[in-house]
Amino acid sequence: MSHREESIQDFLSDASNNLFAVIDRDKVHGLNLSVPEDAKEVIKPWDERDSVERYCETGVDDELILHVPFSRNVRVRSILIKTARGEAQPRRLRVYANHPAGLDFAEAESTRPQQDISLLEGEGGVVEYPVKAATFANIISLTMFLTDTSGGEINRIYFVGFKGDARDISKDVSEHLDIRAANASDAPIDRLAEKAAGSQNLIR
Repeated sequence: MSHREESIQDFLSDASNNLFAVIDRDKVHGLNLSVPEDAKEVIKPWDERDSVERYCETGVDDELILHVPFSRNVRVRSILIKTARGEAQPRRLRVYANHPAGLDFAEAESTRPQQDISLLEGEGGVVEYPVKAATFANIISLTMFLTDTSGGEINRIYFVGFKGDARDISKDVSEHLDIRAANASDAPIDRLAEKAAGSQNLIR
């Protein structure tokens, strides 16, 4: 393994920015799966990323939707995915942010995704796809629409993960209280300004 490959593996294996722990795995669900319960099977810890024993695949054609909610707000920096190779490998991934109930196929086709990704073909391992940091800065759920296999019949996924940061709840609360306090301190001044403006109108 080259130094560059080792560096990439070190980054990918860095648990500090892996969002697995804040995925609400029990609420992960999918559409057009041969076994509906298999949606959560692709949400695995990092050390199981290469396992091909558990996966999800389509039941009718090659269009597959996975909905992944988080247990707290997160900032997503990249999506990690391991797909099947050959005719069951999807070539397109559309990602939709913050649709708590998910999307069905008609909604996914008619809704503009936050990011439209061309997946690398022929890759047998986990591939990392960076996303737009500003767009994915405050995320409660992601809906993933995977399509365009070369075979057009089966779409199979082995692993889905995310890199990023879980938002600090205590920091969010503190910022909220600071904003409320600032607004409260400004309120008397605002009322005086309004009263003064009203007096001027009466004089006129």
